[in-house]
Amino acid sequence: MSHVPSKIVIREACARALTAFARRLRSFIAPAFRPTVFLIKAKNPALWIAAASVCFGCASSPAKRQDIVWPGPPEQPRIRFVKSVSSEADVEKPSFMKRLKTVLVGKEPQPGLDKPYAVHADRDGRLLVADSAWGKILVFDFKDNNFFIVGVDGPGVLNKPQGVTTDSARRIYVTDVAEKRGIVFDPAGKFLFAFGEQGRLERPVGIALNENLKRIYVTDTRRHSVSVFDMQSGKFLFEFGERGTADGKFNFPVNLAVDKNGKVFVMDMFNFRVQAFDADGKFESKFGSVGDGLGQFSKPKGIALDSEGHIYVADAAFNNIQIFDQQGRLLLFFGEFGSREGQFWLPAGLDIDDNDRIYVADQYNHRINIYQYLGERGRQESKNTERKAELN
Repeated sequence: MSHVPSKIVIREACARALTAFARRLRSFIAPAFRPTVFLIKAKNPALWIAAASVCFGCASSPAKRQDIVWPGPPEQPRIRFVKSVSSEADVEKPSFMKRLKTVLVGKEPQPGLDKPYAVHADRDGRLLVADSAWGKILVFDFKDNNFFIVGVDGPGVLNKPQGVTTDSARRIYVTDVAEKRGIVFDPAGKFLFAFGEQGRLERPVGIALNENLKRIYVTDTRRHSVSVFDMQSGKFLFEFGERGTADGKFNFPVNLAVDKNGKVFVMDMFNFRVQAFDADGKFESKFGSVGDGLGQFSKPKGIALDSEGHIYVADAAFNNIQIFDQQGRLLLFFGEFGSREGQFWLPAGLDIDDNDRIYVADQYNHRINIYQYLGERGRQESKNTERKAELN
């Protein structure tokens, strides 16, 4: 007959294992934390097991997730889903004690996205989100593992921000449809100045910069135009567009983007088209039409360009992103309705960073979806990310 260990023997073996673990843990726990940690030893051995699970859990590596890509096999993938960002927990690095507290008492509620409308990724690893439900700009700083909110009070208080971007000095530019103005903040969110007051703007939504010309471009949905301001002073420079369907006219323009050559691309929502202008507002080209076919639009919102000049359009009705070349020919679309990874529920604004990472405000899923364009630059960025993950 096989010998079955008694409960006492098992308990003693567990106690010896936990004691050995305590000695090992003591060697790398900071002195300031040791009294708190070692009180657990005598009072509640179950807490020691929780502590052990936290430490040993950190050492284990999660199973590699199957890539979500477009187009699917056997075609060469061009877009890869990376991750989603929805709350402060996605940017912070919790301490050992905080992880232990989570195991013992559960997760604490953390600030998160409610209805993100616009998104911008700057060159320093910060993700800035204009959340229309919060009425503020939420900043996720992945470089410094920090989260903060812009526009809480003071002369720069925000009410309903709809557009956000930054310049090379990390200054933050915001449009607010309720306040009917644009606001500029320093990198830490301190108010610098406002522009577009005295009735100049009626419903400012999209915002983009041309740093070479020191210009701010703002789409005004109610005026059916684009207003241009000086980046340094906020002084009004000129305006182009008016309501209509002819070339160069708009019907509720929502968002816009400026490419590396200074060309301005405007999402002309209820004319169901993209219009391109030179830096001074002279009409150059257009593409798009209303419908539910490939390359057509139903409720187009966000617009952005990658490093190769492809034009991305987010359509809230189709719950997808369509990609066009400079002649307006459809190249690819990705996304569908749903709440799983890579899916959308009423996407709005979008942005593409210098490494061809694509950021989409997924409004009713309360998150920002991040994708990678797998062009030459994007493939290199993916390799670098994989190497960093292996080293960590």
